[in-house]
Amino acid sequence: MILLYNPPSSGQRKPILPCSLLAIGALLEGRHDYEIIDGNLLGLPSLPGDTIELLSRQIHRTGADILAVTVMPGPQLQDAVPLCAALKRRHPGLKVIWGGYFPSQHWATALGAEYVDYVLRGHSERAMVSLCDALAAGEIRPEIQGVCWRDEAGVPQDGGMPKLPKPAELPDWPHHKVDVAAYLRPTFLGSRTIGHHSSYGCPFFCGFCAVVNMVNGAWVPDEADRVAATVRMLVEQHGANAIEFYDNNFFVSEKRVRRFCEQIKDLGIAWWGEGRIDTMMKFSDDSWQLMADSGLKMVFLGAESGSDETLARMNKGGKQSAAQTLEMAAKMRRYGIVPEYSFVLGNPPDPQADVLNTMAFVRKVKEVNPDTEVILYMYTPVPLDGTLFEDAKNSGFAFPETLDGWVSEDWQNFAQRRSTGMPWLSYSVEQQLQDFERVLNAYHPTSTLTHLTPWRRRILRMASAWRYKTQMHRWPLELRALHKVLRYRRPETSGF
Repeated sequence: MILLYNPPSSGQRKPILPCSLLAIGALLEGRHDYEIIDGNLLGLPSLPGDTIELLSRQIHRTGADILAVTVMPGPQLQDAVPLCAALKRRHPGLKVIWGGYFPSQHWATALGAEYVDYVLRGHSERAMVSLCDALAAGEIRPEIQGVCWRDEAGVPQDGGMPKLPKPAELPDWPHHKVDVAAYLRPTFLGSRTIGHHSSYGCPFFCGFCAVVNMVNGAWVPDEADRVAATVRMLVEQHGANAIEFYDNNFFVSEKRVRRFCEQIKDLGIAWWGEGRIDTMMKFSDDSWQLMADSGLKMVFLGAESGSDETLARMNKGGKQSAAQTLEMAAKMRRYGIVPEYSFVLGNPPDPQADVLNTMAFVRKVKEVNPDTEVILYMYTPVPLDGTLFEDAKNSGFAFPETLDGWVSEDWQNFAQRRSTGMPWLSYSVEQQLQDFERVLNAYHPTSTLTHLTPWRRRILRMASAWRYKTQMHRWPLELRALHKVLRYRRPETSGF
């Protein structure tokens, strides 16, 4: 028996369908017995001991000999470390397997902990099945592409990144293994929103993105008709009225997007996905109108910076420009589709100038399209991200060498791009950004918070107008108090 565990993510008010575990379950189906356990749905107090007791009982009840855990940096890592350590002590024969973004990037660090037996790197659905087959046959150190292990001396060995599987060749997800109704939640998009993942990878090499190291520029999509059929099933069988696509880049192929839109127009749903500005600028006007008619309400786009020089350092220059970012905001306004722009600020080697330049550019974006959602992140390095990473290391940056280091208090904010502890950042730079963000989000409240009634939005806007117009962002204490009263949150922490 295999337990597939999804540690709780931040927030927990609106659990997200565990797509990665469903993808693995689809290949385990009929070969190995398994259960999916979502930490977001356990209904327990947020105490590690509660989850440990529950999973320990599940191991006894089912006779499970494998615990596979998907681990993202941040809250999931915070949960997975004490959980796996405790379960391994209680059940020494349990094989603990980690997969997901964190162990894919830091496989040796994960295997440095005695309670992690194997690491799956990248998109390892097939590798997981092969590993389970090998363990069932009594193999301890199977050499499988995508599987990392420890040798006889206890030294971590890298199994490498596996080849991306083709979604069109994989079986349909076993939605019957989860309570789909529990993942239907009210959002900006609709009252019963659910997620899906329709492609793997991204064909670009942005210098701050962890996806690059996992797929090396590969992008493998599912067929448009099959994606549309899955959406239709979620709507007609489970009552969904809105879809979030969690693809790293949904809008790579205009032809695929058009075919998908044609297939779902009659459903009357709303939907959201992630794309890239320079790619979508090439879409025809007919395609934009078709996307709008099919229910596309918002697109997450990495604007990243208002400086073409910085975009070039991010490996976006020559393909994406600040001028395109403004042009895209104007285009999407014409079609009634909201651009959700993310910006990465505080980039080395001159974080002060970078923050100030991007803040000024954000104001330009808002002039072009006031409805633009703006998400601000502080730059945090990923391994092997080229020039940016080298600049970061030269400033004194280094990743923790142990899992205990990764779950320390100093690193909790780092994983969510909210860190104040980066060596190239001064407190004044971080404070400037926080103050600007406070004023910006009051003057232009996010549309994704459905509880913000029109009168609450007016109050926020009126209270912040003088600061926004005069650019007096420093110490907006009155807005901080107002945000607490109105239960207002940043777009990146509230999501939909």
